[in-house]
Amino acid sequence: MQSRGVPDTDETAVAEPSPELERYLPVLDSTLEYARTREYSGPDYGDGMSSQLLQALPVENRFVNLVVQEVVKRAPVDVRPLFRVEHRRNYKGAALFTMANLNYHELARRAATAEGDGTDRGRADVDLESLDLAIDEPAFDPVEEARYLADWLLEERIEGYSGFCGGHRHEIQHLHTKGEPSDPDIVSTTYAVRALLQASHLDDRYAEIARTAADFLVEDLNYREVDEGAKVDYHLNHPDDAYTINAAALGAGMLVDLYDHFGDEEYRERATKVLDHIAANQTDVGGWPYRLPADASHLSMDSHHNGFVIESFQRYRDLVGSDRYADTLSDALEFYRNDLFELDGAPNFDETSAYPRDIHASTQGILVFTREGDLEMAERILRWVLANLQVEDGRFYYRKYRFHTKRVTLMRWCQAWMSYATSEYLLAATDADAATGGPSSPHSL
Repeated sequence: MQSRGVPDTDETAVAEPSPELERYLPVLDSTLEYARTREYSGPDYGDGMSSQLLQALPVENRFVNLVVQEVVKRAPVDVRPLFRVEHRRNYKGAALFTMANLNYHELARRAATAEGDGTDRGRADVDLESLDLAIDEPAFDPVEEARYLADWLLEERIEGYSGFCGGHRHEIQHLHTKGEPSDPDIVSTTYAVRALLQASHLDDRYAEIARTAADFLVEDLNYREVDEGAKVDYHLNHPDDAYTINAAALGAGMLVDLYDHFGDEEYRERATKVLDHIAANQTDVGGWPYRLPADASHLSMDSHHNGFVIESFQRYRDLVGSDRYADTLSDALEFYRNDLFELDGAPNFDETSAYPRDIHASTQGILVFTREGDLEMAERILRWVLANLQVEDGRFYYRKYRFHTKRVTLMRWCQAWMSYATSEYLLAATDADAATGGPSSPHSL
């Protein structure tokens, strides 16, 4: 293909378009289109309490809440239309879509560079309408989409706490308490901070407001030092007799991101102490249970939560520039690859169960192996998703069970994670192509 925007004046200077871009950029484009045309709103995991039928009941009962919530979540078919569940934009999903749109813009720039003579390398203002990409000409501006979503993250942040924070947009009924949309948590906040930092070149406010999330973590989420390092709570209503490992790891990862952006040593020191505690509680097989003690949750060493922990250690290694957790990461990655994924890229649910095979486990695997430089494995997982959970171009299903597939498209769980993971893989693949002078492969990494 020949770029219409940059004439081909010297054939020896023209780079071949990345085969990964030609193969998977249309996937990213159609995935973002599905979300964009729906205003990034849709069904969500754990949204049963937003049933209009439930809200219309004259009285509220937590057991009725639990029944409706769990039926909506666990029914083998999508019963949300039956219960008239409201569609809302998920906070973490908006953050993922922000980063995916920014990544898409960078990939479009790289596609333009590959198809031209290289003179536009480094530009951040490529006119996408003028590019002859491997996809139809985009009818949208990904940078403006990212700006719109980042502004929304600021507008919808939860006020009244020590710093920037966000949370789920649906009520969630627990056995003894009920989570409200006004209750912030470290997981939602972490991804919003990451998105705002990535978008900070668009508006100086983004990074400065995101920076205050460190105060939320320390002051409101009970950062406290313990014998093996430090702990931090998942959210404000977390039970005192359990500790959620992956949430703490993500909080440490957020501090690492802030350290990378601002250079404040306090962020690095606090992140190190939280990760020290998590490393000290790694099991002999290399993974982590969802909570400590392990019997405090029905979840065992499930795939996507272990992926969160591993990625947090990877971010520390890459952004801090330290091998402090090299052994921890080595053992964790061996467990992750051998016990939580099949050779064909299919994700196992946990260390003992293959099913259900969850799209979130797949996307987190793409992110982990991409960051590790194992693009062969990342692509293998991506191809498995496209073959098994894609219902049409750019639309994905939630889970594949042994004898049926849960045919519901969750906007955050499916679409946001797929767009973000695919975009991160494509950025790494094009980096590898540029470094080796040819398509990425296990032999060229």
